[in-house]
Amino acid sequence: MNNEKAIKLLLVDDEDAFRQALAKRLGRREMDVFQASTGEEALEVLKATPANVVVMDVKMPGMGGLDALSRIRHEHPGTEVILLTGQAAVEDGITGIRSGAFDYLQKPVETENLVNKIRQAFDKGKHRTDLAKEAEMRESLERQMATAERLASLGTLAAGVAHEINNPLAIIAEAAGYMRLLLKKEECATIPFHDQLEKALGKIEKSVGRAKRTTMQLLGFAGQPDAVYREIELDDLVEEVILLVSGQASGMGVTVIKEQNPCPIILWTDPHRLRQVLINLVSNGIAACDRGGRVFIGSAFSEGMAVIHVRDTGHGIPKENMDRIFEPFFTTKPPGQGTGLGLFVSLDIIKRLGGAIQVESKVGQGACFRVSVPRRGKACPEVSNDIDWRDKARELERRDNHGAGAH
Repeated sequence: MNNEKAIKLLLVDDEDAFRQALAKRLGRREMDVFQASTGEEALEVLKATPANVVVMDVKMPGMGGLDALSRIRHEHPGTEVILLTGQAAVEDGITGIRSGAFDYLQKPVETENLVNKIRQAFDKGKHRTDLAKEAEMRESLERQMATAERLASLGTLAAGVAHEINNPLAIIAEAAGYMRLLLKKEECATIPFHDQLEKALGKIEKSVGRAKRTTMQLLGFAGQPDAVYREIELDDLVEEVILLVSGQASGMGVTVIKEQNPCPIILWTDPHRLRQVLINLVSNGIAACDRGGRVFIGSAFSEGMAVIHVRDTGHGIPKENMDRIFEPFFTTKPPGQGTGLGLFVSLDIIKRLGGAIQVESKVGQGACFRVSVPRRGKACPEVSNDIDWRDKARELERRDNHGAGAH
């Protein structure tokens, strides 16, 4: 098998005539040969054009071959080096092998012998690269298997846990609602600590809501009910999201800004699930900002997809976390402030809706999440961007209300 066509070879020698003649002979073997006349030049060439193999003279003015070898092993560990020595410099060749060179050859060089050495060095480097890729793939599979096992266990427990939690939550919410109704009665308006009781009820209701959101996230692992699709205007959904997170934003001193889209975007999708995803992304953006920070949310239409972006001016996501942010249970928030489920569930929801989530971020420059969903979801009737979508939506609501009353 001829591997030479895939070999990128750097030839380094200060004798121009020898180097160019050797480059021609190796070029006829269909190797991709580029040249340098000094060790310093070789390092500059490697920065711009990585090589599989370097064939380099030991004795050169300025940086010699052994010093260049040391730099190459440190800066380009995937590149193999073959040293060329004179008759009186065999010790340099042996020293080079001890320093990490693949091998050495004495001048004058036989072309066929050099070609065989280059091929062997290339095969060694390729084998090392394949082993590294295999190890990386194995590590990735092991992480996926560990995640799958955790999700399987969670899926078994989630339904029962959610049921056990939701039942007392429903009782608490009902009791809090009844107490609020009592406080609104005229005869209760003058009871002691009326305002404090109302505030306490507000805290109870807020905590119940937070607990319900957590159980809903857990249920997302166990399996979600079928989506309920309807026709919506994306702009209205964005405004709802901003309204729902306004309390959190105000409390943290962060401004949420809606970026205007002159053209209405009409979707056939599940608004409840899409709203859940957008609330999570905007809420994360708010949490990532310091006081005075800003979160932008806007939308656009491209190639049959609605694209919603949520961009913040926060701390950004470190590069080492970019591949992990969608993993279940991964969170950088302090204990008690995050379950590590939000982004994982959000990605799962968007995939079920036929879309995708992309993220870009640099530390200190904030983050931008882009959510793409099809304009026409499953079982979608013809959707128009005409203004009469509002009449259709109202008619659907009237039908829904009528049906609810009949039950």
